[in-house]
Amino acid sequence: MTENNLRRICDAAKEASKVAYAQYSGLKVGAAVETEKGIFTGSNVENASYGLTICAERVAIASAVAGGARKVKKVAVYSRQKLLAPCGACLQVIREFASPDADIIICTDKKMKKMKLGRLLPLPFRL
Repeated sequence: MTENNLRRICDAAKEASKVAYAQYSGLKVGAAVETEKGIFTGSNVENASYGLTICAERVAIASAVAGGARKVKKVAVYSRQKLLAPCGACLQVIREFASPDADIIICTDKKMKKMKLGRLLPLPFRL
């Protein structure tokens, strides 16, 4: 996978971060998921009851599923402030649609790091 391919999905995540609803933390996050149906994006949606906040990754996955996608190939998470890895809940949702070999890319304007989903979530919950 080339640097340009990684930058392309990170750019999609960056664009999604611009519409994040981050009224409480000020931390705008965007995510992009590459699927068999194309790239879908999402941004974090905060709530005054913090537990009801929805992470950008889960919004992007929900958008992909609503668009008919079922196979996630890679996920990018963008934040302007710092590199942010997906939380445990997001990793579990990603794993529902992605193999352990799926790439997870975390990025800012200046930094980028790529990891495998299986490294971040080695023992996912399975039924």
